[in-house]
Amino acid sequence: MANGSKKKNKKKFFIFGGIGVLLLIIVILVLTSGDKEAIVPVQTEQVSKRTITQTVSATGKIYPEYQVELRPEVSGEIVSLPVEEGDIVQKGQLLVRIKPEQYTAQRNQAKAQLDAARSQLKVREAALSRVESDYKRIKGLAEKGLASDQELEMAKSEYLQNVGMLESQKASVQQALENLNNSEEQLSKTAIYSPINGRVTTRLVEMNERVLGSSFSMGTHLMTVADLSNMEARVDVDENDVVLVSVGDTADVEVDAFGDKKFKGIVTQIGNSAQTSGLGTQDEVVNFQVRIKIIDPELKLRPGMSCDADIKTETRKNVLSVPIQAVTARLDKPANANPEETEGGETEMPSAVNSSKNKPKEVVFIVENGKAKKVEIQTGISDDSYIEIKKGLNEKQEIVSGPYRAISKELNDGTIVILPGTKKDNAKKK
Repeated sequence: MANGSKKKNKKKFFIFGGIGVLLLIIVILVLTSGDKEAIVPVQTEQVSKRTITQTVSATGKIYPEYQVELRPEVSGEIVSLPVEEGDIVQKGQLLVRIKPEQYTAQRNQAKAQLDAARSQLKVREAALSRVESDYKRIKGLAEKGLASDQELEMAKSEYLQNVGMLESQKASVQQALENLNNSEEQLSKTAIYSPINGRVTTRLVEMNERVLGSSFSMGTHLMTVADLSNMEARVDVDENDVVLVSVGDTADVEVDAFGDKKFKGIVTQIGNSAQTSGLGTQDEVVNFQVRIKIIDPELKLRPGMSCDADIKTETRKNVLSVPIQAVTARLDKPANANPEETEGGETEMPSAVNSSKNKPKEVVFIVENGKAKKVEIQTGISDDSYIEIKKGLNEKQEIVSGPYRAISKELNDGTIVILPGTKKDNAKKK
């Protein structure tokens, strides 16, 4: 029993002793490492001059620049439909004919009414001529005292009455003429011709189908004729980017169906009305439609194909530039401000620092004598990889280009940095 107790005590001694030694080692390591400055590994790149082209990217679809939706203006049965979807048509070519018999009868009826009105007009003219002669004769007799005033008044009244009847008949003739013109117009609308040279991209009706004219509603959509030799991309540009786009800007348009092939284009129109989706939700997006005319379009382009466009809004040559990831935004840190660490491990400055008076400034870090130095800059336009530097840097200065965490959080004025391949970096790896 005594030996068993001694063994247990000895085992406990070794366990607690080992734990104590381990804690001592940890404390020593913490104390010795606390005096060391943080060393941050970085990549660098020289400030250099280059040409930068600012672009605005957008997505959309391909449409014909000119297309016409054909709808009948009169109702009836289709008796002729000489074209199929996909047919090439010429301006003035017959596309649809609606049964004309009803409108022919209306035209003939209107023509007969006009003839009758004109005949009645001749009768009225003859009657007026006779009454006018009687009136003049009685008026002459009255001047000589051979006719009474009552006879003169009756002759005058009859004359004026016939003048009025003649004018009324003239109006009837004009009304009949307008009815005839309207009937002929309605009859002419039974034949629908192509308004442009192009291709039938859509045909939605068949022979013997009855269609409604636009006087009853929008009218039946018969077909669509489009000029496929003039195509355009209609893309949706974000409200923040549309202010950068101008009519006449060039663009590269990639159509999904043609792989990596790029079509050259020119901006011809910028929408003035916003197109909003997801209104009232967190996903609300406000876009403006921009039309890009495609130069020398591929004959196989079809309306409705999806496309992506890169609109070149501005180009500046031989300007100072740095990698776009090298630029970050930092707040000026007051002397009494201590950063607070959030749950995600990110540092957050006190609310006083985030006031409107202390706005974030664009900065980069240059490397001098193995240490980082924060430099405030003024930027200009950018492309996908580089951003223009207007103020704050000189050519061939060495700036920190990565990694992102170092630039955005870890680096400060005086932070020691090491570059890949240096002796410090190799020693650190060992």
